Amino acid sequence: MEDQPFNRGAMRQCFRLKKLSKFCHSDNWLHAGNYVAKKYMESVDRSVYFEDVKLQMDAKLWGEEYNRHNPPKKIDIFQMYVIELIHEPGSPLYHLEHFIEGEYIKYNSNSGFVEDSKQCRHTPQAFSHFTFERSGHEIIVVDIQGVGDLYTDPQIHTEDGIRYGDGNLGTKGMALFFQSHECNEICHALGLEGFDLSEAERQAIIEHHASTPSSATEIRDINLVGHVVSPTLEERTDLKRMLSNSRQRTLSSLSDLGSLPEDEMPKIEKQRCTDSSAPILAISPNGNNSDEGILIDKHLDEDSSDISSIHQPPRSRFLSTSSSDGYAYDTSEGCASSTPSNAASLTKLYEQRLFGLPTRSSRVQSEHVLRSKSCLHTGDSILGQIHHDLAKYHEIGRFACDGDESKIDWQSALFHEEHAAELGVPEAIITMAKIYLMLPHDVLVNCTVPANEENTNKGVEFMLQAAEANDRASMLYMAKAFETGYGLGTKREKSYKSAVHWYQTALLTTDHDDHGEFDATMSDPNYILLAAQAKLYLSGGFGLEKDPNKAGELYSEAADEAMAAMKGQLATKFYMKADEAWAQLDEGQE
Repeated sequence: MEDQPFNRGAMRQCFRLKKLSKFCHSDNWLHAGNYVAKKYMESVDRSVYFEDVKLQMDAKLWGEEYNRHNPPKKIDIFQMYVIELIHEPGSPLYHLEHFIEGEYIKYNSNSGFVEDSKQCRHTPQAFSHFTFERSGHEIIVVDIQGVGDLYTDPQIHTEDGIRYGDGNLGTKGMALFFQSHECNEICHALGLEGFDLSEAERQAIIEHHASTPSSATEIRDINLVGHVVSPTLEERTDLKRMLSNSRQRTLSSLSDLGSLPEDEMPKIEKQRCTDSSAPILAISPNGNNSDEGILIDKHLDEDSSDISSIHQPPRSRFLSTSSSDGYAYDTSEGCASSTPSNAASLTKLYEQRLFGLPTRSSRVQSEHVLRSKSCLHTGDSILGQIHHDLAKYHEIGRFACDGDESKIDWQSALFHEEHAAELGVPEAIITMAKIYLMLPHDVLVNCTVPANEENTNKGVEFMLQAAEANDRASMLYMAKAFETGYGLGTKREKSYKSAVHWYQTALLTTDHDDHGEFDATMSDPNYILLAAQAKLYLSGGFGLEKDPNKAGELYSEAADEAMAAMKGQLATKFYMKADEAWAQLDEGQE
C-alpha cells in the first residue's frame, strides 16, 4: 500500500493498494489486483467500518431490485471489504474495494447536489428516486458516485434518521434530493411519479439545466421497462430466490459473460495466470478450493507494472462459504480481510422488511388516496414530513439566491407547508391554521397571506383539523370561536353546543396528542374550562338547551379545581355562581 493518499473525501482518504492472491501460486506483482484502501481521517469506533459495509451492501441490494425492473441501463454497487493490517501499530482497519479504471463522477450527494456538467446522466437520479418509492418512502439511496454505472460509497437516508452513519439526514436529506430532482425519461418509464414542487422551483430547475448539454440515456422500447408496482406474494418469493441465487452463483447483474456452469469454473481457475484472454476467477480467500469467489469479466494487463495502469474489473462479486464467525479471512502478507461470508444473511431482515412494503408514490394526490383507503392518522405521512422540511429550508434561506434572506421564496415555502398540512403533519396543520387566521406562529414566522374571507375559511378548516388531531390549543380556539362567533369564518355559525363539545374535549385531553406531544398552557387550566361550560349551560341558546342544574354542577366542580390549585378567591366566586344557578332551578320549579 502506498504511504500517501491519492484522493480524499469529506471523511475518508484513499490509498492505492496491490494484493496478491495466495491462489495465484506466484509472487509476480504483475498478477496482483489493484485495490483502493480507505481510512477515516478522524478516529472512529472500529464498528463504524463494519456498519459502512452493511450500508453499501444494503444499497447493493436496492441496485439489484432496480435492475429487476429492467431499466435501460443496469447498475451495480461495489462489494466492500474490511481489512485489518495486523502488523501495523494499533492494527488499523481499512475499507477495501477494487480499483476502477475510468473517470470517477459524483452524480448526486446526500444534500441535494446534482451533477449538471456534460456528464449529467439520468440513470443515477432515477435510481435514487426509485428507491424512495419502492421502499414505501422508508429510505432513499443517494450520494451516487463512481465510474459509469458502477457505484461506490452511497448513502442511505431513512425516514427516522437512524442507522447508516452520520450521513443519514433522515427526511431532511430526502427533501434536499427532491428539491433539485427533475424526473427524467427513465423515471417516467419506471412509472415513478414526480414530486410536487412549486412553479418557481420547477422553473429554477429548468433554468439550471437549460445550458447543460445532455448525455442522457436513450430510452429503448418503453414496454420493455418494468414499472414499479407492488409485488404479489408469489413475486416476493421469486424476488428473494432470485437475489439469493444471484449472490451464490451468478455474475454481477451488469456482467456481459452471464452465468457459467459449475463444471467450467475449474477450467477458468487453471487459466487465470497464464491465459490473458480468459476471465479471471479469484477463489475466495477462505482456504477452500470451491467454485465460489470473485468472478471477473475483464483481464489484467500483464505488460504493465504501474499500479495505475493495471485494469481491474469494474464489476465483481465476492462469494464465500461460511466461517465459524461469519467472516472469511485472508492473513497472507500480514493482512486480515473480512467480508460477510453470506451476503444474504447480512441483509436478510432488511430485505424481508422493505421488499414487503407497498410502493408509494411521490405525489401528494396519490398519497391522499392511500391515506383515505388506509385510514392513516395524523403524523403518519413521511411524504408530508418531507414537504414540511422543505418549507423550513425555504424559511432559513437555504434555496435563496446567494443566501440572501430578502429573496426567500415564501410562496414555495407556503406551497410545501400546505401540502404537509394536507398530509397530516401536526406542526404544519397548526402553522397553516395560524397563518391563514393571522395568528402568531413559530414556523414560517415572516410568511403572511392576504386577510380575506377565503383565507379565514381555510384557517378555520386547518384549525378544526388540528383540534380533531387532539391539539388542545386548537380545541380551545374552536371552542371560543363557536362561543363568540369571532374567527369562525363564513361557512360556520355561532354554536354553544359545539363550544361545549370542544371545551369538554380539551378538558379530557391531558396526556398527549396524535403527534406524541401535549400543548397545555397555564392560561387555560381545567377550572376555567369548567366555568366556561357552566356559563353556556346557564344562558342556553345557539343549539344548546338551557340547564341550570348542569351549570350549577359545573360551577361547583370548577370551584373544587380552583381550590386545589390554591385559587381561594376564584373558588369562592365559582361557589357563588353555583348557588345562583341552582337558585334559578328552584325558581323554575315554583
